Amino acid sequence: MVGMNGSTDRADIGIVIVNWNTRDLLKRCLESVFASAGVSACVCVVDNASHDGSAEMVAAEFPQARLIANLRNIGYPAANNQGLRLLGFEGEALDAPRYALLLNPDTEVPPDALAEVMAFADVHSDAAVVGPKLVRLDGSLDLACRRSFPTPIISFYRMIGLSRLFPRSRLFGRYNLTYLDENETAEVDSVVGAFMLVRREAIADIGLLDEAFFMYGEDLDWAYRMKARGWRILYYPQVTVLHVKRASSRQNPRARIEFWRAMEIFYRKHYAQTTLLPLHLAIVSALRLQTRFTQWRARLQS
Repeated sequence: MVGMNGSTDRADIGIVIVNWNTRDLLKRCLESVFASAGVSACVCVVDNASHDGSAEMVAAEFPQARLIANLRNIGYPAANNQGLRLLGFEGEALDAPRYALLLNPDTEVPPDALAEVMAFADVHSDAAVVGPKLVRLDGSLDLACRRSFPTPIISFYRMIGLSRLFPRSRLFGRYNLTYLDENETAEVDSVVGAFMLVRREAIADIGLLDEAFFMYGEDLDWAYRMKARGWRILYYPQVTVLHVKRASSRQNPRARIEFWRAMEIFYRKHYAQTTLLPLHLAIVSALRLQTRFTQWRARLQS
């Protein structure tokens, strides 16, 4: 069983789970985490003002987990940063666990998953991040578990449907790397924050998540900043983790709006300065149009 006493002393891994109204899934996630073998870990659950009794459930049934119960939903990166700071991952982080794990509450980890992913990361000391293969309830691959950065051209291919029409193309299939064998280990641009194992030294090198994002995009941004500093990002499919997917976001009409807002933040932060003005204006206009259309559709559905 995983060693848990709320202390970061000698812990291999510090796990941060940000939750919003997924009490039952969160319970199963925590049960799977605490049944993990071969690692010592400390767990922090950050509840973003759920109204389904999630925080009360954690306090009552998992007292060995640290709990932060926010009075309002402060967003995914800000809440993760709360947990990371509580577990010591700020500044030089000398007293923090060797690895941080961002884990969604709608995941379930097999008993040996944490130990195996960490063992792989130990061998690849130049890897800032390792992510496993994530599968949906129907057994299909969660495409977001390995992907490229959304450069203007890669995003364009996705927006006009070429990535769906030609998923095996090395040109058009780069958004979710659909041309790669899902069972092959690969260096990628990013894995998804639903299960993102991050080396302590990489966090000390580049800092915490960017809280300009509310949800979506912050994991891509983190990976981008790490790669810019020379770290590698690895996809490791020999470990498979269940991901229910969008358990929180489907309850929140703001989610799709935040997706397009996140894409604009990411574009402006990393690509705008090197994009020709006519193309820049076209990209920003397209993103703003998508945001407004999504806002309009959300109002109609409310």
